Amino acid sequence: MLEVKITRMTKDDVDEVVHIEELVHPNHHWSKDSFYNEIANNLAYYYCAKNTENKIVAYIGMWHILEEAHITTLAVHPDYRRMQLAQALMIAAIEGCYKEMIKFITLEVRESNIAAISLYEKFLFDSIGMRKKYYQDNGENAIIMFTQNIWYDKFKNNFSIIKEGISKIKVNYA
Repeated sequence: MLEVKITRMTKDDVDEVVHIEELVHPNHHWSKDSFYNEIANNLAYYYCAKNTENKIVAYIGMWHILEEAHITTLAVHPDYRRMQLAQALMIAAIEGCYKEMIKFITLEVRESNIAAISLYEKFLFDSIGMRKKYYQDNGENAIIMFTQNIWYDKFKNNFSIIKEGISKIKVNYA
């Protein structure tokens, strides 16, 4: 069973994060400077999942703006997919939203990224629109997804079920 620790991203993590970014998005990926800028941004909350060798295997980033959070990025190293890492990172990010009294979470996702869309739908994100030709690398459309209020019972109950269902990995939320 894979064991991971989820921590806030630091400057020391950026090289490994960019390596995963390049693997996941070979044609158009974020730069080191982009991640350094995000980490320095007071609105940004970035988390890394690290294995027992302290190697980063996945990461997520979001902004908290007033009562809304916006997921900016989520990636899992190709060798570590289908191990519930994205779910574990979503749990960490949503727990952070609860601590900051966030009510709603939004994001954009490539319309071709069926795996990501399925993940977000599992967390009760709904498609509320589309951004035409949003992605610069190929002009692909982005689906805009949004949660209902995360403090509502429906969301909280679903969130609890997902948390209890993490069984493929052992997660330490540092």
